[in-house]
Amino acid sequence: MAAHVAKRLHQALEQAAVLGLATGRTMEPVYAALRQRLTALPPRQLALLLGHWRSFNLDEYVGLAKDDPQSFAGFMQRQLAGPLQLPGGCLQIPDGCAPDPEAEARRYSAAVMAAGGIDLQLLGLGSNGHVGFNEPPCSAAELCRCLALSPATREQNAASFGGDPAAVPERAITLGTAEILAARRVLLVVTGAAKAQILRRALQEPPCPEVPASWLQHHPQLEVVVDQDAAAALEFS
Repeated sequence: MAAHVAKRLHQALEQAAVLGLATGRTMEPVYAALRQRLTALPPRQLALLLGHWRSFNLDEYVGLAKDDPQSFAGFMQRQLAGPLQLPGGCLQIPDGCAPDPEAEARRYSAAVMAAGGIDLQLLGLGSNGHVGFNEPPCSAAELCRCLALSPATREQNAASFGGDPAAVPERAITLGTAEILAARRVLLVVTGAAKAQILRRALQEPPCPEVPASWLQHHPQLEVVVDQDAAAALEFS
C-alpha cells in the first residue's frame, strides 16, 4: 500500500503537481516509501524534482509552534522536509501560532488558490469520518477555517501527546471540504479494522454531514487505497 501511494505521489511530483499532504500514523509508511523512491534517484534528477516541489498540508493545531515536535509542522520536518532537504517555503503548513487563527485560515486558503489549487490531495480518514480536521457535522461547502476538535478526534490523536486526550490542543486550522473537493485528484488511504465501519459509511451510504468523508463520493477522480482489514465491511457487487 505504502509503495503504491508513494508511486502516485512521485508521479505527481514529476508532473510538477501541487500536492495536498496529510499527517498521522497512516502516512508514516507512505512517506518512508516516498523517501526511499526519491533518494534512489540520480542526484541531478532529484534536485530538479525537489526544486519544483509545492505542497500544502491539510491542517495544524492551534497553539503549537512550527518547532514543536508534536505539531504537524514538526511531523512533516521529520518525515519529508529534513530527510529530503526540501527548499524552505515549498512545503506549506498553516501557522498554528498566528495571533488570529481565523485570519490565518483565510490567508492559507488564498495561498492554495494562488498556487492554482491542489492537483493531488492525499487524505486519511478519521474514526468519526473526518477528513483533514473537518469534524461532523460538516457540509460539502466548508472553507478553510479554525474549529474546535471533537472529543473523538482528541482521543484518536492522544498517542502523540503521551496518551492524554486532554493534552491534545482543543482547536486546529484545517482546509475545508470545499478546498478538498476542489482538488483535481483525491487519494484516500485507509488502514486497519478500526476504520472498516466508518469507511463503509463514507463510501457506501448516502453522503451526509455526519460523515464528512462521504462527500468524496461526488469527486470525479477519487482513488481509495485500503488494506484488507479496513475493507472488511465494504460490499462488492
